[in-house]
Amino acid sequence: MVWSMDGTYFENCNCDAICPCTWSGLSLPSTHDRCKVVLNYHIDHGAIDGVEVSGLTFALVVDTPPVMVDGNWRVGVLLDGQATSEQVAQLGAVLSGQKGGPPAMLHPLIGEMLGVEQMPVTYENDGRRHRVRWGDAVSMEIEDFYAGPQRSPVRLENVFHPSNSTLTVGTSVGTQVDAFGINFGETGSSGASAPFSWSGE
Repeated sequence: MVWSMDGTYFENCNCDAICPCTWSGLSLPSTHDRCKVVLNYHIDHGAIDGVEVSGLTFALVVDTPPVMVDGNWRVGVLLDGQATSEQVAQLGAVLSGQKGGPPAMLHPLIGEMLGVEQMPVTYENDGRRHRVRWGDAVSMEIEDFYAGPQRSPVRLENVFHPSNSTLTVGTSVGTQVDAFGINFGETGSSGASAPFSWSGE
């Protein structure tokens, strides 16, 4: 069956801004020995095989070698504590790449799945700042970057990214991550945000 979901996304990694992985199509090395990133997604509207998933939030917690396209990613999944067992199963199938769509493009890069954890989450997006808290595991906030007096934030266009081909550039204003053995939290590190729209079958 066809599935679809759309909403908003933001990420923060441990790279110095702007993360080379983001604008190079994952082909240039990160600014540190490992690239550690949390990609957060909030679904405004969505259904998977007839199961409604609107209003739920999920995240990918990722640890990769410096050149992301080389693969061998370590990935853990955080799922909204309010999701039912049926919603968890359907989201898990999508995020594993079994149902096609953008998540399937990441599947060949994953070398180790670290597990799935369901926990309370709060997700906020006020247009310029993006915040999420996953229990005691992740507290993350980024702010869109504005160049001088410009009224619109800096954006990267025509990028290769599962969320969107246009990303708004941001930087961390407060991040602490301790999930699946992946730890980081640098103020001023690289961030990005965008609307996302996924579908598959």
